[in-house]
Amino acid sequence: MGGFFGTISREECANDLFYGTDYNSHLGTRRGGLATFDPGRGFMRGIHSLENGYFRNRFEDDLSKFTGKAGIGVISDTDAQPMLVNSHLGRFALVTVARVNNAEELTRELLSEGMYLTEFSSGKINITELISLLIVRGKNFVEGIENVYREVKGSCSMLILTEDSVIAARDAWGRTPVAIGSKDGAMAVSSESTAFANLGFETTGYLGPGEIVRLTADGMERLREPNPRKQVCSFLWIYYGFPTSCYDGSNVERSRFLCGKSMGENEGTEVDCACGVPDSGIGMAVGFAAGHGVPYMRTIAKYTPTWSRSFMPSYQSTRDLVAKMKLIHNADMLRGRKVIFCDDSIVRGTQLRDNTRQLHESGAKEVHMRISCPPLVFGCPFLNFSTSKTELELITRRVIKELEGDSDKNVDKYTDSTTPEYARMVREIARQLNLDSLRFNTIETLVDSIGLPREDLCLHCFDGSSAFTLEEENK
Repeated sequence: MGGFFGTISREECANDLFYGTDYNSHLGTRRGGLATFDPGRGFMRGIHSLENGYFRNRFEDDLSKFTGKAGIGVISDTDAQPMLVNSHLGRFALVTVARVNNAEELTRELLSEGMYLTEFSSGKINITELISLLIVRGKNFVEGIENVYREVKGSCSMLILTEDSVIAARDAWGRTPVAIGSKDGAMAVSSESTAFANLGFETTGYLGPGEIVRLTADGMERLREPNPRKQVCSFLWIYYGFPTSCYDGSNVERSRFLCGKSMGENEGTEVDCACGVPDSGIGMAVGFAAGHGVPYMRTIAKYTPTWSRSFMPSYQSTRDLVAKMKLIHNADMLRGRKVIFCDDSIVRGTQLRDNTRQLHESGAKEVHMRISCPPLVFGCPFLNFSTSKTELELITRRVIKELEGDSDKNVDKYTDSTTPEYARMVREIARQLNLDSLRFNTIETLVDSIGLPREDLCLHCFDGSSAFTLEEENK
């Protein structure tokens, strides 16, 4: 999905910028970048690939070159960024967290107007450069950012570093979070509020959907009021979010614990212990153990020193290998036990099928799985949620096709946890994954555990309920 961090201070900002950006590393996949502004030296920029290493290792040796009291950084899914731009709005640097579904259409339109694109990522359009061209069509930054809100089908949050400020803008529907932090003589903005605490910043608020602010070392000025409606991605609490982060005031780990606790309280299966699949399943499993009255045990551990997150490599075969190698089963803790495993989601099912086989081979007497979100039935059209090319990569759609002959037939019944069709789908998924039982969370429990109004959350991947925003974006 990607994440960014920006800061402006009365003092040199390089250390805060470096560590603040690094705290967003779990959100991104391929590239990292930093940009600072120094009145004596101008704009400085650095971009490195993260595919075979970590942000911190890539930038440590370069840190001394980033001088100045203001800067922005990004962990990016795809694009080489920040972009440096010289325009009628002045000189600025830009980072984005974006998905632009109509990039080709926008590119043709801009090229027809005589504009041109110079940056390409893997032979594709650089989305951040495309966003910059939409911005400079405006008479000022606010008008330019509103161009982005109006023209982009998908989502886009951004940071702009000018010669005297940092401008932050949250995407029009608030799908991705933007938190504001402050300390004496400095302001910061981040996709992850967890970036603030160790740097001495206090979280002072969150931008609303479509809100635009200007940060200086002395404070924050609102440039655009927030939109009245928002659709925050619920998967932030399920999977992407770091445990200590808060989004719109709702803590990630608290949400995961409450989700598990609720499921545990309503669990009828007798087991010996609960275990979380690292990392995002741990908070849920701790809550499940508390709710069900069984011990939490670490029957699976993740080997973290050398293995990256499994969605980072470009090829599915490599992702499968990473997922397998990084998780180590503890046979001594598994042998002869009935275990409930808690995980964030089931997407393709490939990794879970392999894990289930290994758990049985390690001596587990029974393997039960509880998932913190409802079944994933729809692909995400709003964020870079996964590398799936088609909804048939989702195990739910494959099972629906097997049961109905058409992956799109009666989909509404398969998203309703009260129907026979839903129960049949879940049983078939459990059979294919060799699980003794499988249960998914309900949308109602998920919403309650997050603690925000249902209408403020995007639940599209579970029930297609954000279709109304698609229609409005396509107008």
